[in-house]
Amino acid sequence: MKSLIAALALSTALVAPGLALARPVTLTVNMAQYGGPGAYLAIYVTDASGAYAGSLWMAGGKSKYYKHLTDWAQFTGGDVAQVDGITGASVGSGRSLELTMDLADALFDAGYTLHIDAAAEDMRDSPNEVAVPLTAAGAGVPAPGRRYIADFTYGF
Repeated sequence: MKSLIAALALSTALVAPGLALARPVTLTVNMAQYGGPGAYLAIYVTDASGAYAGSLWMAGGKSKYYKHLTDWAQFTGGDVAQVDGITGASVGSGRSLELTMDLADALFDAGYTLHIDAAAEDMRDSPNEVAVPLTAAGAGVPAPGRRYIADFTYGF
């Protein structure tokens, strides 16, 4: 529960200060049958210019593997403080991860993109495995992954 509260606080902080309108958004990641150990996932947002805006969630508890979440690590310099308190367990082959968090309305239809990096031990890293623009029209529309993720959806 503590990690959920931290995630809510961080995700709400992704908007410009002073904007208090947010809504619960459910993120669903369905993993492919890739046949390896649990995958580490970094879910983060970039703004319209492609600049890092913040991290929403990290799946996988051992920080020594975060460097394999290549794009996220590049944006953050591998700063584990960016995910301290918001980590969850890695997500196994064929399983699903479902998260519900409050995301500011200002993130939608404003050029923000949600990214997911993925990596599994002794397997290839998959930076930017999923990248979807955050739009109201995109809610409920599955986006395919490239290697470890079968598909990703978000919904209100």
